[in-house]
Amino acid sequence: MFINLPLLELHNMVSDNRLKKIKRVVSQRQAGLAVVIEDIHDPHNAEAIFRTCDAFGVQDVYLIFDKTEPWNPAKIGKQSSSSAHKWLTFHTFRSAAECLDYLKEKGYVIVATALKDEAIYLFDYSFGKKKIALMIGNEHQGLSDAALARADAVLKIQMRGMVESLNVSVASAVFLAELTRQRAALGRPFALTRGEQQALEEQLMLQSRKRKQHT
Repeated sequence: MFINLPLLELHNMVSDNRLKKIKRVVSQRQAGLAVVIEDIHDPHNAEAIFRTCDAFGVQDVYLIFDKTEPWNPAKIGKQSSSSAHKWLTFHTFRSAAECLDYLKEKGYVIVATALKDEAIYLFDYSFGKKKIALMIGNEHQGLSDAALARADAVLKIQMRGMVESLNVSVASAVFLAELTRQRAALGRPFALTRGEQQALEEQLMLQSRKRKQHT
């Protein structure tokens, strides 16, 4: 947990404009949606994915460092993320098995993104009302065999040009845009509960206060 301070005290520690923005953002965060990033080599690609996550209302990002050296997502800068990483919640694991088994226990359906012959085209797949963990792989090798073995579905973007794939951050945006579109078409049954919203508001207010103290 982030805080032990009374909510009113936290309110008094941030400006009215910042508080309004936090409340607006929290009200639009999507429940039951997480992004899993496995062994991303270039932190700048990860930053771009973080920015996309924030834009589409994804709060929880799971980072797997199996074959790559771990780096701190909260300290990688803001060139590509536009400071979006400061508003996300990160969970770090050292293996795909550990991370994905944890998410399955939480009731998530694991959806992998991979250029496999047997993969389903993104626009032909129905995400429905399920809790979704969208899994994104390494820029060069993609997802590991261990990760793919635990996937409930494998999806790909249909490519109509000469190139065979998109940059990993661009592909992530396409997947999250379609997933969000499908959820919106169902009448938005994916908002956080009031209790979850309050807890997240408190977390973001505290993070905002800490950043102000260090500037």
